[in-house]
Amino acid sequence: MVSKVELFFKRILPSPFSIAILLTISTLLIGQYITKYNMIELLGFWETGLWNAGLMNFAMQMMLMLVLGYVIALSEPFERLIYNITRLCTNNANAAFFVSISTIIVSLLNWGLGLIFGAILARKVGEHAKRHNINLNYPLIGACGYSGLMVWHGGLSGSIPLKISEEGHFAEIIQNPNILDRLPANGISFDTTVMSHMNITVSILLIILIPTILYFIGKYDSRNNTVILKKEPLKDTVIYIHGADRIDHSLIFGKLIGLTIIYIAIRKGIIINSFSLINPNFINLTLLGLTLVLHKNIYSFLKAINNAISSASGILIQFPLYFGIMGIMNSSGLVDIFSNFFINIANENTFPIYTMLSGGLVNIFVPSGGGQWAVQGPIILQSAMEIGVSIPKSIMALVYGDQLTNMLQPFWALPLLGITELKAKELLPYTLLIMCIGFVIFLSCLIIF
Repeated sequence: MVSKVELFFKRILPSPFSIAILLTISTLLIGQYITKYNMIELLGFWETGLWNAGLMNFAMQMMLMLVLGYVIALSEPFERLIYNITRLCTNNANAAFFVSISTIIVSLLNWGLGLIFGAILARKVGEHAKRHNINLNYPLIGACGYSGLMVWHGGLSGSIPLKISEEGHFAEIIQNPNILDRLPANGISFDTTVMSHMNITVSILLIILIPTILYFIGKYDSRNNTVILKKEPLKDTVIYIHGADRIDHSLIFGKLIGLTIIYIAIRKGIIINSFSLINPNFINLTLLGLTLVLHKNIYSFLKAINNAISSASGILIQFPLYFGIMGIMNSSGLVDIFSNFFINIANENTFPIYTMLSGGLVNIFVPSGGGQWAVQGPIILQSAMEIGVSIPKSIMALVYGDQLTNMLQPFWALPLLGITELKAKELLPYTLLIMCIGFVIFLSCLIIF
């Protein structure tokens, strides 16, 4: 069954960039068929959305968030943390528990950090098991290292909750003045999204249930699937330091700059003293300071940046295409048409559930929370306001849908697959299980709250 699911996705899904192009073409054709605009006019809407200044700023924010999180995962303190967790993994069940709970907690802090931290941790546990002859189900441990993608969007670095907390953001994605006037100009604070009772409950349940269930899976499924790890750790080369190079290799200079940045962030937090402080710029400011403090020197920091930067290539090239799709939908009236569809089939109770399901479906084709917001955001906002559903709850429903099918969509698993040397089909049985756990938790909380 699992191999059939994997084969199905391989057959229907080309590369994420090709999917973005196909979605753009589909939106253009739909717009010409059901709106009053011709193809030339629709292409004009697309070009305007493509270079939307506010949304291009959003793309840069998300790239920095991923890269800086990656860089922190490559720092020496996190290497020591990974080593200490690895020592706790004395058997298959313990390994599944500690890898999953560590990855989930780290991913709630930052998704880029959690993604790479989980991958490196899974790899190190595999190496540890091989050295000590521990019977380990390595694909299960790889899935545990990917479990952070099931929780990240409800954490401190969730792209949608962060972006909607920014003042003036709604004006970037909503063109209907009647809708825009009813939205808060200063954004929607973390208080009502990530820090809401519903999401805190969801996060606690995920932290408890996913590692616990994976522990019991590991206890009763401990077949030895440890693969032969082919990649050898890279050895540090001897570096000769001359002249001004001493600045980059100074043990103090980079840390002083990092501490200064962290001081600025803390001071800003004390002055504002509210969750409204948390937005993409504040998160990235804090991450930048931490990266400089945690790395040995600026040379180490820049070396980690070079390793991390390729992970952001998907955001760089795909986000503008999603912004172009949003431009077509906003300017042609497709947002109104799709919103009316939701209004006709949903009510106050069912709309969050439909939003979660649609979010999960769209995420298969748009494997990015930020890109998904550009495509679905205007529709969700307008529909929620017309039906009379809480906007923060509707947004979190979209967030949960995005998280769900991360367990199916292999795009964000690529760094983990490269680090662990596993294949997607080996992870899929366990990520499908994680998805089922999340679905029950999300659906239950959307109904109860």
